[in-house]
This record gives sequence, C-alpha cells and structure tokens, in this order.
Amino acid sequence: MANSIYNPERRRLLQAIAASWMLSVSKIGFAAPAQIIAVRIWPSSTYTRVTLESNIPLRYRQFLLSKPDRIVIDIEGLHLNGVLKEINSQVRSADPYLKRIRVGQFNKNTLRLVLELKQGISPQLFTLKPIAKFHHRLVVDLYPVAGVTTEDDPLLALLEDYNRGNLERTLPDKSPSAGKAGRDRPIVIMLDPGHGGEDPGAIGKNKTREKDVVLQIARRLRTLIQREPNMQVYMTRNEDVFIPLTVRVAKARKLRADLFVSLHADAFTNRAAKGSSVFALSTKGATSTAARFLAQTQNEADQIGGVSKSGDHYLDHTMIDLLQTATIKDSVKFGKEVLKRMDKINKLHKTRVEQAGFAVLKAPDIPSILVETAFISNLEEERKLRTSHFQQQIAESVFAGIKAYFANGGTAARL
Repeated sequence: MANSIYNPERRRLLQAIAASWMLSVSKIGFAAPAQIIAVRIWPSSTYTRVTLESNIPLRYRQFLLSKPDRIVIDIEGLHLNGVLKEINSQVRSADPYLKRIRVGQFNKNTLRLVLELKQGISPQLFTLKPIAKFHHRLVVDLYPVAGVTTEDDPLLALLEDYNRGNLERTLPDKSPSAGKAGRDRPIVIMLDPGHGGEDPGAIGKNKTREKDVVLQIARRLRTLIQREPNMQVYMTRNEDVFIPLTVRVAKARKLRADLFVSLHADAFTNRAAKGSSVFALSTKGATSTAARFLAQTQNEADQIGGVSKSGDHYLDHTMIDLLQTATIKDSVKFGKEVLKRMDKINKLHKTRVEQAGFAVLKAPDIPSILVETAFISNLEEERKLRTSHFQQQIAESVFAGIKAYFANGGTAARL
C-alpha cells in the first residue's frame, strides 16, 4: 500500500489531474473582468456615434432625463479606468448633438455614463460582436428628435426608416426620373465614397486611410460634375460618418439617380499588388476568385462600421429579385468607359470589368459601378493616392467615363 502511494508515476498523474482541475476552475470561476479598451466619438451633421470597445460583452441599461437633456447609461461589472477618464476629451465643441460626457463609479459594480446633450435626442443603443480588428462594442447613436431632412439630402429620414426596419417605406418603385436624361432633365449622379466613421476601410503602411482618400476624390469629382449644366450630383456622405450599405443604395433610389459610382482604394496582403479596377454587380456568382473575395470584404463594411439588428429587415432578397438584366448590362457598359479612361493614368489591375455580389451595387434600376482607384496597400500607389494630382486624375477619368457613357446612349436610351 505504501509503495502505491509513493509511486512516482501515480504521483505525477495526481498532480496533473489537480493542475487540470485548478485550470478549469480558474477559467469558469474567475472570468476576466469587463474593461473598456477604447472609446471613439464620431460627430456629424446627421448623427453622432459614441463607441465603447471592451474585452467582453457589456450589460447595460439606459434612460433619458430632461431639463437639461441627457442620457444616462449604467454598465454592470465595469470599473472606471484611464481610458474612460479621458472620454470627455474626445467630445468636440462643434458636435451638433453632444455637449459633454461625465463618467463615474455609481456603485461598486456599476459604472455610470451621463451624456449631456445640446438638443432633444432619440438614442439608438446596440452591441456588436468582435470583427476584424475590433473587440466587443457598445454603440450609442444620437439622432435628433426633430429630424430635419431636405429633398436634396434625405439621409436622416432614410436612417430613421432603416433603424425602424422599414427602409423601403418611402422609396420610389422605379428610381430614375421620367424622360431622357440629359435632354428632358438633368442627368443625376450619386457618388459613394466608401467606408467612413467607425469603418476606416483599408489602411496603408503609412497610415493612409481609405475612407479619407476616397472622400477627397469624390469631392473633386463632384466639382467637375457640378460644372456641367445638364448634370446634378449628390453624395452618399460628405463627412467622416458611417452609412450602412443599403442606406447608400436607398439614397440613390430616393433621389432617382441615373448612375451610382462607389469609390474605393483596394488592399491586399501582398504589397506588390497594384493597379486600378472597376466592378459591377453579378447575381450569378463572381467572375473571378479575386472579385468574390473583394465583394465579401466590402460587404463586411456594415459589420465593421456597426449596424443595429433592426436594419436587417431591409428586403435585400427583394432587391435582388427586382434587378433587371438590362441594368447589369448597362453597369458593365458604364464600367468599360471608366476603365478605358483609368488605363491612361494608372496601370490596370484587371483589364475587364469584373463582377460579384457587391451589396452597395444592388439598386434595381440604376447602373452602378465600384471603382477601386488603386492599391492603398502598395507603397507606391499609397503615395500617389495621397497627392492632389493623382486624386484629380482619378476624378477626371471617372468623369470622362460618365460623359462617354451618356454620349453613347447609356441609360438615357431606355428611359
């Protein structure tokens, strides 16, 4: 009996079992405490977003107070740390909705955030699971109670409908206006600078952010179009703000656009990859593995930028059903005109218009293309993308493609 107790092998086995038991207890019984690892605030004229990023999911409750207007958010199991202490320093004086943020330990197990507001607010709070470089997030969107919308920019109203899960409520059955574009009425162009707000898009080695570059290019392209007497131009965003993909499409439909141009800057793990590309929609599978991969990454923009589940009720399958073969053919035709002009200013990564299931190109009656201006992951092209000269060249190339498309009939021929 004594020999069995002091048997070395038996002793090592018992030690291993004990260690395994302690490990399992520590994992189950001593879970990591909640901790805020980053705070970001994104103000815009449409709405302000506050994002709290944490190592584990947060449990919270919120309520509104008036005189003065403020939102109180209590978060369970959270304690004040250095990141939270600096949260108010991110509030900008020009923010139209958020005045300041106070934070404190309400009790030993609850942290309280008080968002002091500049006007009546309709808040949208939701959580996001980890994706890409982001951990768990609690998102606080601050929308004005008295939503101001104009015929030229229905974005706020569309976002409100999106948050209610009723985005199609006021959209026209057929997007383009009646009459021949360019003859009976102005040609309406919708420019879509990709990404924005919480979603930076691709980031170059020198920290160039896709969302910034494509916004600058879109503004340059808008200026060119505005000089044309027979054209009107709108943008899905003109600020560093996150707009869900389906809301971008909805804005184009609401304003009855004739063309939709989404601007991006590509990225790949191999920094040697370079060149410009143009993409159109496909409902029958991608034309290449690269096109399929790009569509998948671009379609993740909603998860990265952060959308509430209520917006998921947008009838995406209905949009696909409504797509007409003629619209996709026109998109490819339009894309070829742009690609031909891009070839004069930069190497082409693909010499033909590629196709895949891009969510942002799913307007049923609007020829739509996605332009990958250059590879921001390529050091040479990242440098070029930062220059006003190359940005202007891209804008002029897309503009020339727009004009050539309509000069050759384009959508106008079938309206």
